[in-house]
Amino acid sequence: MTYSNLQIFTVELIGTFILVIFATGSIVYDAEVFDGKLGIPFAALAPFIALLIGVYSFGKISLAHFNPAVTIGYYITGHISKIQIVYYFAAEIIGALLGSLFVLFFIGDKANLGANAPNYGHSIFLIFPVEVLASAMLMGVIFYVVYTKGLRGFSGVAIGGIVGLDILFLAFISGASMNPARALAPALLSGSLGDLWLYWSAPFIGTIIVAFLFRNKFQAQRASNYE
Repeated sequence: MTYSNLQIFTVELIGTFILVIFATGSIVYDAEVFDGKLGIPFAALAPFIALLIGVYSFGKISLAHFNPAVTIGYYITGHISKIQIVYYFAAEIIGALLGSLFVLFFIGDKANLGANAPNYGHSIFLIFPVEVLASAMLMGVIFYVVYTKGLRGFSGVAIGGIVGLDILFLAFISGASMNPARALAPALLSGSLGDLWLYWSAPFIGTIIVAFLFRNKFQAQRASNYE
């Protein structure tokens, strides 16, 4: 079944909205209620749950990007058209901003609304490649799920799982955003813009590298489908 760009826009907005509420709201809730004691494990679990909801609810309609860096990866592999990039980007950014507004009004304003921040106890020459790596691993798992036609029903677990694991093991270095929209919204609303350059560069580099690695596989797969 083919879905319209308006349908894609709608579910991408809703999915990104949910993701940002869980991903950033968990950080703010931890700061507001537990004074940060739940820490990274809680921040890793929340987006895993959000992506379970998003992938299984909307994956068949929009491929469940919820992330501009992932959208660019899908464009490189030929899964979406150039005009669809506009719909995806608009939906993801609007959804993220609405998600951060929800967090601000219904959860709290601590922890810079859950804005990503790297650990400058490490060198930027470590932080930047770690963020590239986290984003590349996310894109790799997503493409593997698509290439294997959904991993027989475990697509949401695989995609949510890699996001959770990236946060669990890499957030203490780079912040592990992997998602420019998720990084943008809380940074804008909290005024914490100093690190935004990192999350609007490294994730795109990571997903673009992986997209070029997978592009031939998908082209071959499409060719075989026409034979």
